[in-house]
Amino acid sequence: MEVIEMPIEGVKLIKPQIFGDARGWFYETYNEERYKAAGINVRFVQDNQSFSQKNVVRGLHFQRPPYAQAKLVSVVQGAVLDVAVDLRAGSATYGQYVSALLTGENHHQLFIPEGFAHGFSVLEDHTIFAYKCSNFYNKASEGNIVYNDPDIHVEWGVENPILSEKDSVGPTLKEFVTPF
Repeated sequence: MEVIEMPIEGVKLIKPQIFGDARGWFYETYNEERYKAAGINVRFVQDNQSFSQKNVVRGLHFQRPPYAQAKLVSVVQGAVLDVAVDLRAGSATYGQYVSALLTGENHHQLFIPEGFAHGFSVLEDHTIFAYKCSNFYNKASEGNIVYNDPDIHVEWGVENPILSEKDSVGPTLKEFVTPF
């Protein structure tokens, strides 16, 4: 696998090795030893999947400590623009974001450490998004930054986003006090 350090420290794009032949293809979606060797020394305890239609935007979500989560995200089917926003106090890149195109065809993964808000926009109908989490979900610890924060200015790649009520409201980065 190839591991690319993203412009924000700690975020990594992973391009797994794909083994293909006339029957189709195979690749390892996770191998603890290989990921540790790549600097991802995280114990994952929960796996999740979501199904979405084109133009859905989910995020920007996070879990406050002590339930903060690192995530390893990928797309099983379809395509998303995946986004990670740095919320770490004192970070030189606080409030900045990185994004990556994750598709069912490219098989890329994004590793997002604790201390980031995470979200994605869905670029194709019938998209299945998968993610591994380093901590269990805790409703009382969930938080968000509003998806269209003018200071972060995420380029979601969709014109009329379909949002949950929770994602259409929330604090801006200026109103937010980071727990990280």
